[in-house]
Amino acid sequence: MNNKKGFANIIILIIVVAAIAGIGGYFFLNRQALSPEPKPTPNPIEKPIPTPVPVVKPEDKKVDNISYIKVESNNPVVVANNKFTFDIYSKLTEKGKNVFLSPLSISSAFAMVYEGALGKTADEIQSVFHFPKDKNILRTSFASINNNINQSSNYYKLSIANALWAQKDFPFLNSYFSTIDQYYGGKVTNLDFINKTEEARQTINKWVEDKTNNKIQEILSKGVLTDATRLVLTNAIYFKGQWEKSFDKKLTTEQNFKVNTNTNVKVQMMQRTDKDSVFKYGETENLQMLEMPYTGNKISMLVLLPKDNDILSLEKSLSVEKMNEWENVLDEKRVDVFLPKFKFDTKYSLVKTLDEMGMPTSFTDDADFSGMDGKKDLSISDVIHQAFVDVNEEGTEAAAATVVVVGLTSVGPGRPSIPVFRADHPFLFVIQDVTNGNILFIGKVENPTL
Repeated sequence: MNNKKGFANIIILIIVVAAIAGIGGYFFLNRQALSPEPKPTPNPIEKPIPTPVPVVKPEDKKVDNISYIKVESNNPVVVANNKFTFDIYSKLTEKGKNVFLSPLSISSAFAMVYEGALGKTADEIQSVFHFPKDKNILRTSFASINNNINQSSNYYKLSIANALWAQKDFPFLNSYFSTIDQYYGGKVTNLDFINKTEEARQTINKWVEDKTNNKIQEILSKGVLTDATRLVLTNAIYFKGQWEKSFDKKLTTEQNFKVNTNTNVKVQMMQRTDKDSVFKYGETENLQMLEMPYTGNKISMLVLLPKDNDILSLEKSLSVEKMNEWENVLDEKRVDVFLPKFKFDTKYSLVKTLDEMGMPTSFTDDADFSGMDGKKDLSISDVIHQAFVDVNEEGTEAAAATVVVVGLTSVGPGRPSIPVFRADHPFLFVIQDVTNGNILFIGKVENPTL
């Protein structure tokens, strides 16, 4: 009997325990169901290698519509390059002639020259190009710009390249070459300017052609290199992009372009007057401005059109400060756009220009490029800049190259609410990186038929 009672007590105990466990499980499960699910801890964001300036990430994703002017760049070299842009443009513009150049190409080449300059020579170069005096900032800034430009993109082609060409067996400092390689990506190739001058010229020209998709040819003419040449520094930049909103070829017609008050020429005028012709547009009392992005929205063309065909007044007013002022009137709106097709190339010898801008010492026997070879026996004998641009219904192709030769010394109506941007007279244009405000190319179309 006692055994039966003991067994019964055990059964009752098991039932009680099971009931308690069931109730506990019920509350546990229901607390999980009723309580909000805890948010997962996000993975930490991988930080880039710290540099004095931010490195722009690849732009395979489209950048939002950012106007060039609206971006306040914190890269000192971008600021310097944009100042230099308007300085040199004012020296190269000439009435009746088209202008086109890449200020960034020229600045890039002279940054490498500056690395080997000392004393007064260095001070003059730094002043003309507005380079930061701290060379560590200069180097990392250029490295950041080049990295940004050379990022691969699904939307356009943009590249920049540097190279050095040295006389074989000439005692250049290894420290100079390693600095150019590390921060500017400029590899050194040994050539024989003394005994094989023509072969050296062809080698350098071939490199420039390759880096600019064959758009810049024969940048070095015969006679530029001599047996006194010891070093040639080269930079090449290339861009090809399609308009975000292309022009219909069927709508392109022959129209007049007013070169001046006495001369008209016939041009192929592209046009967009459809409902999707929405661009960033602005105007002042004397100027119309139109910004047209290329596919990807990272690169754009800004067209500056004087209202009264007064291109000279516009050129005189150009400055970084003025461009920032004009930015405030840019706004997206419907615009009837008329823009001529144009294609031309330019070539400049910049020795006299740079001399007049404030760096004469580099071209004399007093030049100090001892940072290159440890001696004061080198000076610049020539600076050549060549550029190409082709603007059509699909987009734009542009290229430029700079060569610095260093040698031994002594040797319509009816719709008034819609603005009409009719570029049928001389205008300026800028091709720019909208992510950091860097001006890649600047030009003037004085006569599209030249």
